[in-house]
Amino acid sequence: MKKKWMRWLTALLVLLSFLGFSGINHVQAADDSLQKVKDKGVLVMGTSPDYPPYEFLVNDGGKNTTVGIDISIAKQIAKDMGVKLQIKSMDFDLLLVGLQTGKVDMVISAMTPTSERKQSVDFSELYYTAEQSIIVNKADAKLYKDKDSFVGKKIGVQTGSLQADLAKEQMSSSPQLGLAKYTDLVLALKSHKVEGIVAEEPVALAYVQHDPDLALINGKFTLDPSENGQAIGFAKGATSLVAAANKSIDKIKKKGLIKQYMTEAADKMTTNTTDTSMIHYWKYFAKGIGYTLLITAISVVIGVILGTLLALMRLGKNKLLHALAVAYIEFVRGTPLMIQVMFVYFGLGIFLDIPALLAGIIAVALNSGAYVAEIIRSGIESIPVGQTEAARSLGLSQKQTMQSVVFPQALKNIWPALGNEFISLIKESSIVSIIGVTDLIYQLKVVQTATYKGVQPIIVAMVIYFVLTFGLSKILGYFEKRMKHDEATH
Repeated sequence: MKKKWMRWLTALLVLLSFLGFSGINHVQAADDSLQKVKDKGVLVMGTSPDYPPYEFLVNDGGKNTTVGIDISIAKQIAKDMGVKLQIKSMDFDLLLVGLQTGKVDMVISAMTPTSERKQSVDFSELYYTAEQSIIVNKADAKLYKDKDSFVGKKIGVQTGSLQADLAKEQMSSSPQLGLAKYTDLVLALKSHKVEGIVAEEPVALAYVQHDPDLALINGKFTLDPSENGQAIGFAKGATSLVAAANKSIDKIKKKGLIKQYMTEAADKMTTNTTDTSMIHYWKYFAKGIGYTLLITAISVVIGVILGTLLALMRLGKNKLLHALAVAYIEFVRGTPLMIQVMFVYFGLGIFLDIPALLAGIIAVALNSGAYVAEIIRSGIESIPVGQTEAARSLGLSQKQTMQSVVFPQALKNIWPALGNEFISLIKESSIVSIIGVTDLIYQLKVVQTATYKGVQPIIVAMVIYFVLTFGLSKILGYFEKRMKHDEATH
């Protein structure tokens, strides 16, 4: 389902590009991509920091800092260009969308320049080449020799990766489980949802060396030399940027810096695993709570205002406003929130450079407004028409009737449903993590990557979500009792 929606989103972006919007994968005939980067003084890099030793997150004074081989390469490229490096994190299968919509200038995320990707993206020369391995549970290591030993066995791959293509072509008799994060794949392996994970050797070694329950076997895949390696992705036609990156890559290779970068990444991975207790990472979870509550609070306010407006439009006599409200509500309720988040961030990002946090808030708020509108509409319609007529006969205007008679009673009737929407919003806002917003789910993934532990961070996040939602339900319940008490005393 996710791939289907991704195809629809990509098709829409291509359509906008065809219509002439310059933000999507569009470089002018006289390529000035390098000059644009130099003019703004910032080189924006897109990556998915869950792939050690290439890119991962470490705790640097309480802050999430992205490090790894790819980050060191990006820093060298930015230095050679004379600009600063800015890193934007997002799910791996959204990186090329981010590149095509102008959210990032380049993608460095251990990405392989496959022939399919080359149709829409320009790549630098290869900066590193690695063998492909398979991670298995140590207890089962003797059962497997190579990829041919997995006939009929389910294997795990990262969605949209070279490993997924290799498994599909050379392990066709093995069912696939595709997930966006390697941390989730490792968790699936340990819980025996899959029997092996196809991964590049450095990545496989990183997980095996830090987890005594895992083992590594040689996959013995047949590899195309032109596609077996990592390269940097750029927008189609950005030849000057590609040329600049190639100069930096040549310098890195001549100086033998890749080995140095690998050593530095290994040292930081070791630092990450010195103390893997969940208490040690409390600042990560605290930061996630803060962003989750911020997104929820702002979205609730905007959602209520928008929902009230939409409800009144739908109940009004103006046919145009009624039609607009119905169309908006039905469209929003008929499309997944995940797609709405991606469209606001990437789609509207064609026209405006919207930060990930703001895009997440806008998408969640607009989504909430549609549901709140229906809740408010049902509450208003639940009030007997006779009360409205009685109020108007006493000389109250339509506005006064709504404010003093209808809405107070409607609010009491819809309060439980409205409260349930607020509680759901805390959980639903977690979807913004796919575009790199550092909410609770994002921080959960960070801790999983840093500690190589899959279940414990999930348990912590579950408890936190329960505390947040249970606490909010009690607060809402208190106000509901107050409403009933006030009604009884009148």
